[in-house]
Amino acid sequence: MRKRPLTPGYIFFYILFSPETWRILIGILAAWFFTSVIVSPDTATRAQVMLWIMISVIGYAVSFVPARWISYMLARRILGGKSPYPEKSPRKKQGR
Repeated sequence: MRKRPLTPGYIFFYILFSPETWRILIGILAAWFFTSVIVSPDTATRAQVMLWIMISVIGYAVSFVPARWISYMLARRILGGKSPYPEKSPRKKQGR
């Protein structure tokens, strides 16, 4: 297989189509939203930081399927027929 040249466009689209990017973003957004809802104003800064980290990791862990779906839909929409995903859906086919 030929090695692709490392260009800014390649790096941008690699990051855009990577499910890990979306998992990180969903984890950060979940932490931002839920920490502001859960934490009271008199909570210590260390406790707020620990809670923020815990919620962001939980958000990262539970966002596997939505992140994969977002990556698949973006690749299908932007790339059209040249999608890097060989199957028709992001779910694995189950068969015998």
